Amino acid sequence: MNSTPARHADDAATGIPGLDDILAGGLKRSRVFLIEGSPGTGKTTAAMSFLLAGRDAGEKTLYVTLSETEDELRDTAASHGWDLDGIDVFELTPPENLLDEHQQQSLLYSSDLELGETTRLILEAVEKNKPARVVIDSLSEIRLLAQGSLRYRRQVLALKHYFAKHGATVVLLDDLTAEVSDKTVHSVAHGVVRLEELAPEYGAERRRIRVTKYRGRHFRGGYHDFTIRTGGLEVFPRLVSSEHRTRFERAPLKSDILGMDELLGGGVERGTSCLVLGPAGTGKSLLTLLFAVAAVRRGERAALFIFDEEVGLFIERTRQFGIDLESLRASGDLIIEQVDAAELSPGEFTSRVRECVASSGARTVVLDSLNGYQAAMPEEHFLLLHMHELLQYLNRQGATTFLTVAQHGLVGEMRSPVDVTYLADTVLLLRYFEAMGQVRRAISVMKKRAGLHERTIREYDIDSSGIRLGEPLREFQGVLRGVPTFVGQQSGLMERPGS
Repeated sequence: MNSTPARHADDAATGIPGLDDILAGGLKRSRVFLIEGSPGTGKTTAAMSFLLAGRDAGEKTLYVTLSETEDELRDTAASHGWDLDGIDVFELTPPENLLDEHQQQSLLYSSDLELGETTRLILEAVEKNKPARVVIDSLSEIRLLAQGSLRYRRQVLALKHYFAKHGATVVLLDDLTAEVSDKTVHSVAHGVVRLEELAPEYGAERRRIRVTKYRGRHFRGGYHDFTIRTGGLEVFPRLVSSEHRTRFERAPLKSDILGMDELLGGGVERGTSCLVLGPAGTGKSLLTLLFAVAAVRRGERAALFIFDEEVGLFIERTRQFGIDLESLRASGDLIIEQVDAAELSPGEFTSRVRECVASSGARTVVLDSLNGYQAAMPEEHFLLLHMHELLQYLNRQGATTFLTVAQHGLVGEMRSPVDVTYLADTVLLLRYFEAMGQVRRAISVMKKRAGLHERTIREYDIDSSGIRLGEPLREFQGVLRGVPTFVGQQSGLMERPGS
């Protein structure tokens, strides 16, 4: 059973809201924490955020760098729009005379300094500045100086006890460049945060964060997506739908589509999800859009997340049906967001949907389509887990969710790239069928958990007024094979221009 981690208000904030949420408040004061990750995963940026949060809270802060120069650190900060004024930066580098060719036997870097001398310089900087927050970047240099696991462990323990005596909250950075995985600091640190970077075969790199240890603290476990943007790290805590419950009335919502509400047994209930399945060109996007427009006409707000189509083209295309999306968008009643699956992680997309529902109060959400959403996922079963939590969250917020899935093929045996029919509360199936020498469209309700519905197949047509449904067609064959063929009389079909 999942439970919301209790918040600890007296913690030292990391300066990264999403990470503080994962940590159930932040970093416990007067403790030593480890942030580890390969080069380029965002450790330095996270450490700077931690110190900046301390500076803004009126605390003294110290950044001890063994691997980068102060100028490099300030350049990194400037790239995020930050200045390090008020943060003491101690650059641990060899004396200038070591670089004098007349006074050296070989070229030395900070890693060539004796361990004792390095430690002494760090402690002197702490004694001088008396900081409440300290960052040491990075442990790789200290490990090299120690030249052995036992000496390295004793040195880290000594630093830990020293900082505990001075009441400082310390963040140690480790770039994982050691040849052998050394877990020494894991056992010494009060908490461990790991940053990872993944390189998919196509698209931008994906980053994720995981808290692997936090003594005496119930934190949010598992992996959480994050990204590095101008302004620092943006962390998207993994959604746990059971933490978000609200009370609302599950009333059926009308669609304003002729014949649709009768087919659905009154409409689609609030707080449920509706999946629209069908091959390309059957009108899935239009159908879900009409539900969203109907919600706006009821005085509610709706949100469209479009994966497969460019928003400008989508807006222009809907004008032929008498729908002015630009006006609805300008009024704030309809939110339209373009989603680039190749550049967006699933966690970030979930966060955007949550923010939209929480900030705008949208109570009708359209995801068009899951084919595009799947492109953001490494494997199909992850998609199902993400989608399950997202749908459960939206349901518990009283939002009605519409999803579309384009099936492969136009006629015959059609397959879906991902099967989410068991997750949806209502499933609408759209099909082409042949009758009287014409290709027509048919719709049927395959499933509805919230109540009764028609078991018939209805023809529908798309014209300038949108979508309209005809009377139930009872003389079909081949529906289950995926090729519905009408064998009745022409009088039973809808009248169409030119037919």
